[in-house]
Amino acid sequence: MTALTLSAHQLLATAANDGTWLNNRVLERRLLEAITETLLMTFVSGALTVVFGLLLGLALVTTGARGQHRNRPLYETLSLVVNIGRSMPFIVLMVAIASVTRLIVGSSLGWQAVCVPLTLGAIPFYARLVETAVNNVEHGKVEAALMMGASGTQITWGVLVREALPTLIQAATVTFITLLGYTAMAGTIGGGGLGDLAIQYGYNRNMSDVMVVSVVVILLIVAVIQVVGDMLSRLVDHR
Repeated sequence: MTALTLSAHQLLATAANDGTWLNNRVLERRLLEAITETLLMTFVSGALTVVFGLLLGLALVTTGARGQHRNRPLYETLSLVVNIGRSMPFIVLMVAIASVTRLIVGSSLGWQAVCVPLTLGAIPFYARLVETAVNNVEHGKVEAALMMGASGTQITWGVLVREALPTLIQAATVTFITLLGYTAMAGTIGGGGLGDLAIQYGYNRNMSDVMVVSVVVILLIVAVIQVVGDMLSRLVDHR
């Protein structure tokens, strides 16, 4: 580990001394495009995940043991689908559904193609977080709404989702950050974005400045997502 650290320091020092550090055409030509692709992959797939994951999570809640429409066979089926989806490694999923991706977007390469496995892989993850968040809502609030004559839809959206909203936003924040990590992984097989930039140039061509800049930008994006998520969660928390 020490030898590796020394080698990295020597490489950085050499690049700085010969004037090539950060004076790189790859950064000039590709960095903005890579950032844009990463943001598009993260937020397009994230938005789709939140919508469909929320619906799937609420379906788990309403058909579960505490739900308004208890249906054990349906719940067990949905739960099995969620468990299988959550256990599938992203790289394996991306390769396994390449034909489906081509059918939907016309290609298995590029940021548009990556959005398909990103969304399919993240929906079960977020759905389980939704189920956990909603099930943690105090049952007394549901009983009070029932006594006042609220319908099943009103209870689901007006009580359960409303009370769990701060936690749901925190779960969405975690999901967006996880998706950002997956976009970097997608760069290994032609997904584009900062992951592709770091691997193709930073690693394969030994451009340490490209690697460092890619990592720093990813960290900054993660920090911004976390700050915005925490802020929104506090704004909607009226407890």
